[in-house]
Amino acid sequence: MTDWKSLPPLTALRAFGAMVDTGSVVAAGEKLNVSHAAISQQIKALENHMGLSLVDRTGRALSLTSEGRQLADALNAGFGTIANTVMALAGSDRARPLHITTTPMLASAWLMPQLAGFHAAHPGTDLVLSTTPEVQTIEPGGIDLGLRYGAGNWPGLDAELMFASPTVVVAAPSLVGDGPYHQITELAEFPWLQDTGVSESTDWFYECCDLNGRSGGLVKLPGNLVLDGARDGQGVIVAVRAFVENDVQAGRLRALFQRDDNKGYYIVTRPGVQREAAKQFIKWLRRAVRSDQTTTRTDASPPISV
Repeated sequence: MTDWKSLPPLTALRAFGAMVDTGSVVAAGEKLNVSHAAISQQIKALENHMGLSLVDRTGRALSLTSEGRQLADALNAGFGTIANTVMALAGSDRARPLHITTTPMLASAWLMPQLAGFHAAHPGTDLVLSTTPEVQTIEPGGIDLGLRYGAGNWPGLDAELMFASPTVVVAAPSLVGDGPYHQITELAEFPWLQDTGVSESTDWFYECCDLNGRSGGLVKLPGNLVLDGARDGQGVIVAVRAFVENDVQAGRLRALFQRDDNKGYYIVTRPGVQREAAKQFIKWLRRAVRSDQTTTRTDASPPISV
């Protein structure tokens, strides 16, 4: 818990932060619409309050002591977060595009085909879609929300389930034929395709599908190409079932093994108030998922679970 009584006055911290940001007491005074003498007085009051020298006054140019640099770094981070949050709450950053991070698999298999509906409903909202297997930081002024696969337990973030779906091992009939497979090790003779980096399928792949003595080879490639490769018969893959269901139903892929691990895709955000564009996008996502679930037929007889 913050000890508010021990903190220096905000005006003194603002003066010091402005001086560091602008490089001089004169420029800081202009920035805060006060005299440079007032800035100097506030900085001296701050030093007296802390009992530390923050500015090295032995030279002609402005320089900070080591303690002054530490405080400057903390104020830069703190005031920056405050400024970005105030902008978001006040709606003054409406012109900034909505920045979304997600995996290549979700982007190519589900999100991109749906986005025309969002643009039709919100033609004035610009989007930046960052597709990467790596988990990116969600922060004010940066990435607004993430669409991620997991169990919904990202520390310090809010997670709302979009849809749950197990992971499944699939391959084209042209590659594996139509015979039964009782163990994943029986697939060792076939080539395998895997997402580059950490993806939806990585955990299970290394737990269950890193086949010892594999003779068919392994190819790593971007997630948006993995499904295409599997459909073309180039290899066996681990995928989220929701994205291959239509292929399984149509006979383009065979579902060979399945793991029900209570995971799914989540809308991941920072706690607190969201930008208006983010609220609109999340509301649209919920509708799109509901619509997609009512039109997608699920397999009543899942394959062998492992």
